[in-house]
Amino acid sequence: MDFAQFPFISSLPIVSKAETRSISAENPTGKKGEGAQAIPDKLSGASKLGVGWKVRPYIDLPKEDIVTLADIKGPGIIQHIWITVDKIAYRDCIVRFFWDNEKFPSIEVPLGDFFVNGHGLRYNVNSFMIAVNPSGGFNSYWPMPFKERALIIIENQRSEDIPGFFYQITYSLIDIPENAAYLHAQWRRTVTTRNYPEHIILDNIKGLGHYVGTMLAWIQLSDSWWGEGEVKFFIDGDTANPTICGTGTEDYFGGAWCFGETYSTTFLGYPLSKKEPGEVPKHGLYRWHVLDPIRFKTDLRVTIQALGLWPNGKYQPLTDDISSVAYWYQMEPHSQFPELNSLEERWSR
Repeated sequence: MDFAQFPFISSLPIVSKAETRSISAENPTGKKGEGAQAIPDKLSGASKLGVGWKVRPYIDLPKEDIVTLADIKGPGIIQHIWITVDKIAYRDCIVRFFWDNEKFPSIEVPLGDFFVNGHGLRYNVNSFMIAVNPSGGFNSYWPMPFKERALIIIENQRSEDIPGFFYQITYSLIDIPENAAYLHAQWRRTVTTRNYPEHIILDNIKGLGHYVGTMLAWIQLSDSWWGEGEVKFFIDGDTANPTICGTGTEDYFGGAWCFGETYSTTFLGYPLSKKEPGEVPKHGLYRWHVLDPIRFKTDLRVTIQALGLWPNGKYQPLTDDISSVAYWYQMEPHSQFPELNSLEERWSR
């Protein structure tokens, strides 16, 4: 494989014939030499400066409508996505990515959750694949190769317009190796029960690929410690017993001994621990399997238990509210996702 086709640090000195393009409100098609053409009106900040001076830096998202952010003819690879918008859009807007003219999306996630901002809240994330910077600057560095077409849309499911949606999608037009898989991401939400204290992060994945990341938005519905549960990976035909079984929630996310404090690092983090008077506690966590991807050949299922501790030290099954995003690469076609929760079912408590 020609490593110049991918923007890894080790290949930075290697010259490539790739063509760099970028889509934004100032150049919605990303075509060469077609940016900064909007004509300012009298209300524009550039009205006294004219064409080319920050005339159209953002768009508005119409209520209950879908907007196409990018429609790119391949082959190519998306390298960086930057977005900022009011946090009312975080759970109420859905981003969907379609690769190579597929009917069903490979990525279908509420906007904030894709960028590790769960619960409809805004908080900073300092990691390799996702960075969220003050005040709500969303950045994705997940490489997203495609061979024929990349279509990215956003749906505003609110009953009102959302003004001021800023975005920039940077990509390279270049041949993609046959063995390059496609990025997928799926959102799920569960209110666990004492009889079945388990959240399914991912299920019914069929094909060849590797799992690369987990994001959790955990709402704690009881007092005391909540993260005793194990993360399990059922790989290539596993049934009752998983191939990979962790030792606890804080262990999987790289912490220890009930966390104690928040942190945000290159590949794993616990950037949110929020407990305000009159509110239920909320937690945000992520782990990127970039250097340790979970490989699968035929199928994959991922779960996490919701366990705490009784005063006598025995494990307590918890009724908690858990949302997750699973990130993985696989060869197409992929299994159709479960129907996404409705707008009301996505709202945080």
